[in-house]
Amino acid sequence: MDATLQYLLDLLDLEPIERDIFRGASHDWVVPRVFGGQVAAQALVAACRTVPEERLPHSLHSYFLRPGDPGAPIVYTVDRIRDGQSFATRRVVAVQHGQAIFHLSASFQRPEDGLEHQVPMPPAPDPETLPAADELLPRHADLFWDAAVVDLLLEARRAVDLRYVTDPPFATAGRPREPRSQVWFRINGKLDGDHDTPVTHLCLGTYVSDMTLLDSVLLAHGRGGWMVGDVVGASLDHAMWFHRPFRADEWLLYDTDSPTSQGGRGLAHGRIFTADGRLAVTVMQEGLMRVPRAGRA
Repeated sequence: MDATLQYLLDLLDLEPIERDIFRGASHDWVVPRVFGGQVAAQALVAACRTVPEERLPHSLHSYFLRPGDPGAPIVYTVDRIRDGQSFATRRVVAVQHGQAIFHLSASFQRPEDGLEHQVPMPPAPDPETLPAADELLPRHADLFWDAAVVDLLLEARRAVDLRYVTDPPFATAGRPREPRSQVWFRINGKLDGDHDTPVTHLCLGTYVSDMTLLDSVLLAHGRGGWMVGDVVGASLDHAMWFHRPFRADEWLLYDTDSPTSQGGRGLAHGRIFTADGRLAVTVMQEGLMRVPRAGRA
């Protein structure tokens, strides 16, 4: 298995401490706090460990309460709220240094047939024709507040092949655009053996879902983001609905838009499609978006 994929799988492999209590490691990110996608994915892993394997999560709703410390482990405590005939509900609290940093509620459902429809997949070019991160980021290094940002981003995202369909926010800073962004992504490497389970793919998709979701908010205002230094912010909450099975190690189209921003907050909506056009996941997130004061980062 590819070393970068193994690294990510190890990050999501929580250590059981006691019944319904788990411990997860952290790793350095490009900002001095735990990456939101990491804590969301780890919390979902913890919840999944407490339900029968045939019941998969169909939705999660979460709040980022405090910045996580990447130098310390995170303890996840799961409450078994309800186990019904069709659905189960779990609540997870992530704790560091004695304080809650993240809260997640997830609902699980046993397999069931029903009515089905979906919106069509929007047009997008073949991902293989788009530049990979190690080609795209160095091309724009002069736009970043620090040239070291390129290496930090490449290291942080080494387990994910993420390719922008249109220019990312940092490439067009200063020029407001339609608040919509598209990226193709997949995990670097193939899942096999015991790792190749529906839960693993769902948790990996959760991890990646927090990477580019707020780009659409930035685009509406011509902001390049923290890498450019013209905005500061953080994820406030994160919600996901899992509709259909997908493989995180195959190309997925992440189509995002922003319906509104106000009061220092921006709302982003995302849809994740499989390469053959099936709507797999819907995502919503509100993020803190503040313009830096003069003379301050």
